[in-house]
Amino acid sequence: MTLTIVQTGDPVLRKKGRTLSKDEIRSPEIQQLIELMREAMRDAPGVGLAAPQIGESMQLAVIEDRAEYLSDLSADQLEKYQRSVVPFHVIINPKLTLLGESSATFFEGCLSVTGFSAVVDRALNVRVECLNERGEELTINAQGWYARILQHEIDHLNGILYIDRMKTRTLATAENMFRFWRNKTVQNVLADLDGDQKPSDSRK
Repeated sequence: MTLTIVQTGDPVLRKKGRTLSKDEIRSPEIQQLIELMREAMRDAPGVGLAAPQIGESMQLAVIEDRAEYLSDLSADQLEKYQRSVVPFHVIINPKLTLLGESSATFFEGCLSVTGFSAVVDRALNVRVECLNERGEELTINAQGWYARILQHEIDHLNGILYIDRMKTRTLATAENMFRFWRNKTVQNVLADLDGDQKPSDSRK
């Protein structure tokens, strides 16, 4: 069985997912769903997939940032993004806490908004209290890109897409993002885009 990733406009992406009981989490149905979600995430490929993205309105997401996804990034890029390998894991019924006031602004995409990317500001440090795939309590303290992934997926569980948080003038097709902005810092991208916005003179 292959799962289909739904796209923006599908109402399921705008609903807050229901919580799962520990007994339900351990059921064969949810265990099978987790495995299918892992396969769908890897096939996409992506670093996270939330249940609403495959049409299931529940508080469940799978996350994994594999070494092969990082192989094309330079050491400087890995440091800039604060990105490292994140083993496969499951978060269920998560509660997110933003830690401190530090944030980072980078381009972000989504498997449910295929072909587009935009700049999104996210907290650099977070804590997530949740259940794992065995219904056990789990606390995650995450930084950098991992913190961004967690925030993105937990947004999905609450009916929020990155396009709700993006800097709207930066929305671009993935092709154009690589074509025009790949070798520029986000600060330069924002300066270039905002520089075209001249204040109107009401006296004219």
